[in-house]
Amino acid sequence: MRPKDAVSKRLLIAIAALAGILLTASLGFWQWERGHQRTAVRQAIEAQAHSATVGARELLAVPGGDTRLVNRPVVLTGEWLPDRTIYLDNRQMNAVPGFYVVTPLRIAGSQAVVLVQRGWVQRNFEARTSLPAIQTPTGTVEVHGLLAPPPAKLYAFTTEETGPIRQNLDLGAFRLETGLPLLALSVQQTGAPSEGLLRQWPEAGSGAERNYGYAFQWWAMAGLIAILYVWFQLVVPRRQVRRA
Repeated sequence: MRPKDAVSKRLLIAIAALAGILLTASLGFWQWERGHQRTAVRQAIEAQAHSATVGARELLAVPGGDTRLVNRPVVLTGEWLPDRTIYLDNRQMNAVPGFYVVTPLRIAGSQAVVLVQRGWVQRNFEARTSLPAIQTPTGTVEVHGLLAPPPAKLYAFTTEETGPIRQNLDLGAFRLETGLPLLALSVQQTGAPSEGLLRQWPEAGSGAERNYGYAFQWWAMAGLIAILYVWFQLVVPRRQVRRA
């Protein structure tokens, strides 16, 4: 190989190695930053969950749904509207598929209605259209929970769903369908299992450890590229020269 060609080859290898190091290192820093963001979200949620409890008066004062109230603890009294209960399909709790049960609650002393994500129940896999047995108390009830956005949506082939079993629940469409004056926020009910429902809700904003793990993997790859470059482009050639 001509000296000029050898220099060009070494230069290309050096550029490729530098590009690989910069790319993998930057990906590591990006994952590290994502981990920090997830940690900040988790800390903000925990802070909200330990803030002052929201009551009906404060909730009704912001019918548009003030996002600053999300994740705040809430205590409401009212009456269930069981005939409007929706079973959201393909939801998991403790890695078991089933339904999230959502029932509207008419808030005491007002006409306002709030959707309550009451909990999870396992479905009947042999009779997929059958509704699980849950209890819905009559009369005035007191609901403890956290204020939350409407139930998260999953992918669905159709956007128009009817009946008690649905893949998703669109708040605006459900408001038109039922004629109920639904608030923009919902309530994720908390507490011990009751009424045939579990309430071990997944924690939002978790998963930072996975991002940190990815960051170290990218940085390890950057270090490996640097070590391989030094070994094969600097150390090995010098040894070959000395032996010659």
